[in-house]
Amino acid sequence: MLQRWQQWNRKAKLLVWIIAIIGVIAALPLGMNRMDMEASSKSVEYIFDYRDLVDISEYQARPAQFIDEQLDKMKDVGITTMSLYESSLKELSASGRLKYYNSKDVALLQSKLEPVGQNFTYILFSGTQEEEQIGPIVRQALDHAGVVYRPWTFDGRNGLVVEMPLQEVLLQPMDFDPMTLQALHDKGFHILARFSDRVLPYDEAAVDAQLARLKEVGVTRVLFDGGQVKGYKDQFELRSLNSFAELLNKYGMGMATIENLKKPQLGINKLAFITNYNIVRLYSLSADDAIAKSPEVLTDRFLLAAKDRNIRMFFLNASVQTSQEKSAVVSGLDNLYLTMKGKDGAVQRLTDAGFAPNLAQPFDVKHPSYAKPLKMVVAAGAVSLIALLINVFIPGTLILLFILGLIGGAGLFQLNGALAEQALALGAAISAPTLALVWVMNRVYSRTDGNRRTVGGSDWNGRAATPDEGKWVFEGMTVGRRFGLAITWFIVTALISLMAVPFVFGLLNNITYSMVLQQFRGVSMLHLAPIGLTAIYVLLYTGSSPIRRLRKVAGMPITVFMVVAFVVIAVVGMYYLSRTGNEGSASSLELTFRNWLEQTFGVRPRSKEFMLSHPLLLLGLFLALRYRAAWVLIIVGSIGQLSMVDTFAHIHTPLYISIIRVFLGLGLGAIIGIILIGVWLVLEGVWRKWSPGLIKKLAE
Repeated sequence: MLQRWQQWNRKAKLLVWIIAIIGVIAALPLGMNRMDMEASSKSVEYIFDYRDLVDISEYQARPAQFIDEQLDKMKDVGITTMSLYESSLKELSASGRLKYYNSKDVALLQSKLEPVGQNFTYILFSGTQEEEQIGPIVRQALDHAGVVYRPWTFDGRNGLVVEMPLQEVLLQPMDFDPMTLQALHDKGFHILARFSDRVLPYDEAAVDAQLARLKEVGVTRVLFDGGQVKGYKDQFELRSLNSFAELLNKYGMGMATIENLKKPQLGINKLAFITNYNIVRLYSLSADDAIAKSPEVLTDRFLLAAKDRNIRMFFLNASVQTSQEKSAVVSGLDNLYLTMKGKDGAVQRLTDAGFAPNLAQPFDVKHPSYAKPLKMVVAAGAVSLIALLINVFIPGTLILLFILGLIGGAGLFQLNGALAEQALALGAAISAPTLALVWVMNRVYSRTDGNRRTVGGSDWNGRAATPDEGKWVFEGMTVGRRFGLAITWFIVTALISLMAVPFVFGLLNNITYSMVLQQFRGVSMLHLAPIGLTAIYVLLYTGSSPIRRLRKVAGMPITVFMVVAFVVIAVVGMYYLSRTGNEGSASSLELTFRNWLEQTFGVRPRSKEFMLSHPLLLLGLFLALRYRAAWVLIIVGSIGQLSMVDTFAHIHTPLYISIIRVFLGLGLGAIIGIILIGVWLVLEGVWRKWSPGLIKKLAE
């Protein structure tokens, strides 16, 4: 019975591979749908933080004139939008709308003694227009806070006495400054309204009126200030998130999500869902970078963000710094203007790349009827790959694994669809590169050790010392034959590894991944598992039975060399992981090299693929047909195989960019690998020619 079961499993292997291939084919229409979506939005929007401009103006002799001049300059260089926050007493004062004082300051103004036991706030409007337009939003905020206030006049100007300490009044959130809104609109700027969730409790009628006023000045998109979106805190009691989303839909407004926040703003996913993902990604340039980085670096950064990360809004910040050399206060404005303008500026370079300046638009998300059934087929294909991988290490379990995988996957989809998609995508992403490396190692074994397929040995000249120890040098195969096999195996290995790619983009085809509202988890595991599994296969599943080899390895004495090797591997592994994912860092030299690659090829291939992994894999395949020690190069070369798959795990990168990046890396890596083979052959020839005489001299 056991023998028959083994036969069924062997016969089922071809069928399971066919199901995996069908899954690959089923994912292709889903990939095309994603590419159509990514091509539906190409315009980019340049935004400046108006609050920063007001702050910088406070260091100028004539603040209002300075603001007016800078707005004209910004419009000339291509900045089309101003970001405006909800107001506060401090911002209204900085904008020249009013002045505020505490009881002590007012006593000094009136040449009186400070009143005992009183700590009120005094507000004076700058003129009649300010009283008419700013007065209502100040009173509205004070009424909302339940504060007692009354009219007050001084030196011919009207104001308010607020029975609350100044420190508390400064914290009260207020509506958008209507005078600034109108002034910016009249200047021809679009407005990006920045909402907070500080006005509590949520008032649907007030928000409705607020959005109606913003619509009148052309607001089409909002951005949230703080760690949560508008309406998040009162969602449980008032369903305020639903209310705010419905109001956004009512006035045709979308949202922006900020790239690289430490954690997503709370409630953004629900708002995005209710507004049918009327959302765009925004890159925020820090004020420090606006001053410190050169225009060339900033331009390259903007171009890369638009091309590689689906960024459609660029939020520009600026600040002031004191310069001892110039004996003046400097800001980042001039550097931003240099970055934006000219034929080599950011606006023109992005326009030439297909990203014209205009209002940012959301992606056109389509849900074709074929998507759901095709995803089911893709899921079955992913289960097939995972079952094939586990069967490598636990032979004879393929049928059982496949059936259990289908049942478990279906159950997980019912419980948590997103978790099921990510689990299957991760499993397929690990399985395909590992299966590829197992396949190529078996090809190497079949051309060297044959059926014995052993690892280890003590005779470097050819014969095994015992039946369990293999040779270190293999004779009899010509250089041309080794080169041909190496090239063929390199191509087939890459193709098997790339089988994982359709499962990644086929299962993770939701817009939430492209907008990074949710992320593909398990990148670290993807970067380690194929390497570790390949090493385990070479160590335990070659030659004698795995149990016997495991006992042999377990019984080996621990040496100082082993401890040192373990520490070195651990350090290298930690550094390797630190360079993966979105958190990796790069040196200034490497960044310069990356920029050169970007300018040279249009799309930057991954350095670790074409400069390290792919060349070493090709060289390793060539050398492994003669030298057993070269097998370690194949394991190192596995980094390139999993890195290709990981490229597509960055869902926010357009699919066509990832395709170009991977195949460009393969091509350049193969060229460098062929060069390395040529160098090796030259060095090997030199060694063969001169080594006999050298050895003879050393012996004498």
